[in-house]
Amino acid sequence: MTTRRAFIGALASGLFATPRAASAQEAKTWRIGFLEAGAPAANQHFLDAFKRGLREQGYVEGQNVVVVERWADGNVERFPVLLDELVQSKVDIIIVASTPGAVSAKAAVKAIPVIFVGAADPVAVGIVASLGRPGGNLTGFSQAEEEGLVGKRIELFREAVPPVDRLALIWNPTAPGVALRLKEARSSATKFKVTIRPFEVRDAKELDGIFATIARERLTRLMVLADPLTVRNRVHIVELAAKTRLPAIYPFLEFAHVGGLMAYGPSIPELFRRAAGYVDKIVKGAKPADLPVEQPTKFDFVINLKTAKALGLTIPRTVLARADEVIQ
Repeated sequence: MTTRRAFIGALASGLFATPRAASAQEAKTWRIGFLEAGAPAANQHFLDAFKRGLREQGYVEGQNVVVVERWADGNVERFPVLLDELVQSKVDIIIVASTPGAVSAKAAVKAIPVIFVGAADPVAVGIVASLGRPGGNLTGFSQAEEEGLVGKRIELFREAVPPVDRLALIWNPTAPGVALRLKEARSSATKFKVTIRPFEVRDAKELDGIFATIARERLTRLMVLADPLTVRNRVHIVELAAKTRLPAIYPFLEFAHVGGLMAYGPSIPELFRRAAGYVDKIVKGAKPADLPVEQPTKFDFVINLKTAKALGLTIPRTVLARADEVIQ
């Protein structure tokens, strides 16, 4: 009898122990590293979009998830140090923004899953082996610049503010992937019979001189290519364009929201929101190597009519009808 009771007791203990173990495992608090290329003052809405995505996936900050923030303040040289800080803080997954951020993560983070957001042509840059099978510990969301977005901007610009025959173009040659966009811009410009005049910017201090040269050369239209430097300094760039009375088209809606004339490109907040879905897949056991790099599904075409009026421009109704947002 004693043996039988001991056996039943042990069996009951075992039955109750298993759910407790499972419950403890389910109660794990996941530490998510978040590394953004800019500064909170300018790009807090990217983090807000990511956290909104986490809530949609059922995560509650402070209960089953903690977000460890790091911001590069537009200085890409800080990426390796900030990534090391996240690794040392024992995060489970890292979210990293921009092409330079993804390139740094590829070099510096070997074991922790990394989800990049907004990388330009991650295969050509060498971040992943292929879009369908990334391999390694990185996957994420590209900007789809390799899909003809730069050419689409030139096309929209020509329709909105003709003529566009000589186009000043600001780009950062030190940013990974931006040279590919310049190549695409040149190819599209040839198609539309537009002459590209590129201006290299490696430091924000060069912007005033660049706009002075644009004015001196009497260039009448401007395009800006995206990288952490130009995105971080978008307010100053937009102000200089207004001062020079230069109609410009930009890569992200954030430029139009601070006074830029037009913007066309992927919704970066939406990509951050979707990145939370990949966090959930990895938490549930998926490997980054098996998660395909996803392309944007939402593109923003924004026109700032207040800026158009200040520049003395009339945007055709056919172009306004195509806009996702018109700022009055």
